[in-house]
Amino acid sequence: MAGSSYGKLFQITTWGESHGKALGVVVDGAPAGLPLCEADIQLFLDRRKPGQTKISTPRKENDEVEILSGVFEGRTTGTPISLIVHNTSQRSSDYSEIANYYRPGHADYTFDAKYGFRDYRGGGRSSARETIGRVAAGAIASKILSELGIHLTAYTKSIGPVSIDMERFDKNAILETPTCMPDYQASKQAEQYLAECMREYDSVGGVIECVIDGVPAGLGEPVFDKLDANLSKAIMSVGAVKAVEIGDGIQVASRRGSENNDAFMMKDGQVTKVTNHAGGILGGISDGSPIIFRAYVKPTPSIFSPQKTVNKAGENIEISIKGRHDPIVVPRAVVVVECMAAITILDALFTNATAKMDTLKRIYHA
Repeated sequence: MAGSSYGKLFQITTWGESHGKALGVVVDGAPAGLPLCEADIQLFLDRRKPGQTKISTPRKENDEVEILSGVFEGRTTGTPISLIVHNTSQRSSDYSEIANYYRPGHADYTFDAKYGFRDYRGGGRSSARETIGRVAAGAIASKILSELGIHLTAYTKSIGPVSIDMERFDKNAILETPTCMPDYQASKQAEQYLAECMREYDSVGGVIECVIDGVPAGLGEPVFDKLDANLSKAIMSVGAVKAVEIGDGIQVASRRGSENNDAFMMKDGQVTKVTNHAGGILGGISDGSPIIFRAYVKPTPSIFSPQKTVNKAGENIEISIKGRHDPIVVPRAVVVVECMAAITILDALFTNATAKMDTLKRIYHA
C-alpha cells in the first residue's frame, strides 16, 4: 500500500490497523537535541483517545505511547523516532457481520474495489484510529514549533446548527468542554443537540477551526507546493474531512476585489495587513499574519438507524450497524487537525531554510 507517508524533510509514516496489535508512526527529520519524552506526546494523544465523554465511542483505550528509538537521555538523536501505541480493547466480533456487506459512508466498497480484500474489523487502515500516529508525530512537530515561537490553536467552531460566539471565546474551554468548543454556552447547546441525535440513533458533523500564530512571512512555494495547497492536502487526508477553507474561504466568491483585498501598512517597522481575509497566505506563501483555516467534518457514518446497502453477493439489503461508535467525530478530530497542520508548517520551515543564501550563511557561519 502506497501513501502512508507525508512530508519531505520532516516526514512521517504511520502504520497499523484499528484492530491489530498496535499502531504507530516513524518520524524522520526531527533535529537532534530536542528535549522529548513520552509525557510530551501523551498530552496530545489524551486529547483524541476514546471513551472520555458521553459523546464519544465507549471503546476504552489508554492509548499509552512508547518511544522505541530516536531518543537518548531525554533528547532526540537526529535519527528516526519510532513510536508505538498498543491496542488493548479490540472487540473484532462486533464487526464480523459487516464482512459480507458494505457500510454506507465508509471505505468498505472502495477498499474492496481497489485491493479485492479488506480488513473489516473497524475499517483497518481506513479507521480513525490510524490518526494515532499522526497525533503522536504532530506532538513532536508542535514542540519544535513552540521553541520557534509558533503556536497552534484548534477548536470546534460548530456542531450541526450550533456555532460558537467569538465574543464568548475562552481558550480554556477547548480542553474543558466535551465538545472542544471555546464557548461554554454554545457547548451546552451542542451537547443538548447531540443528545437528541443519539436518541434518534443518528449522528452529526461540524466544523473545526485552527489558528496558527507566529508563522514568519515566506513559507511555502509559489507553484505546486503552495502552503495553502499543502495544508489543504494534509487536512483533507483526515478521513472524515470533506472540505477545507483558508481565511474567509467560500465567502470571497461573492465579494468585490475592493472588499476582499487586505491592505498593507507599516507597524513597528514591519509590513503588516489591516485585515486578514486571506487567512495569512498570499500566492501560496505565508504573509506573516495568523494562518486561519477551517475543516468541515461529515457526520459519523456508523449509525444505528436502518440503512440500505448491498452485500458482496450483489443483493440489496437493509442493515442497522452495531458496535461502538462516536455520535460525532469532531471533538476528537480537533487535535488531529491541529497536528497535521503542525507537521505541514514544520516541513515548510525546514524546506524554507534553503530559499536564501543569507539563511544558509547564517546556518553555516560562512
